[in-house]
Amino acid sequence: MSIVQTQTTSFKAELYQGIHDLTTDVIKIALYTASADLNASTTAYSTTNEVIASGYTAGGQTMTGITINSADYTAYVGFNNISWTSALTARCALIYNSSKSNRAIAVLDFGSDKSSSTTFTITMPQATATTALIRSSN
Repeated sequence: MSIVQTQTTSFKAELYQGIHDLTTDVIKIALYTASADLNASTTAYSTTNEVIASGYTAGGQTMTGITINSADYTAYVGFNNISWTSALTARCALIYNSSKSNRAIAVLDFGSDKSSSTTFTITMPQATATTALIRSSN
């Protein structure tokens, strides 16, 4: 299996096609096990190898606090941190657009299995032109 942190190739193309509007579409994040196969070629959310745990619902959660900004030659997207009140183990996550047929946006690779006995939190990096998860430059 292959887990690679990246914006998906399909998302990059779909931006130019005007498919995604991150400010109005419902953007979600789902958690996956180490058996997941998520990388640049991922095109859509799937339940295959998604985390199963009490307190975690298939499909994950809706992301909030989405901001889009730019600096110099880079456009970037910011997100609020997100948490699940659940004992679970996850290896990666998929950000996807549930308003647009669950099209994949980006894969987050945690680097190893991450576990929590009570609350599992993904702390988003600061939304800047050099640190945001999703950014585009010339």
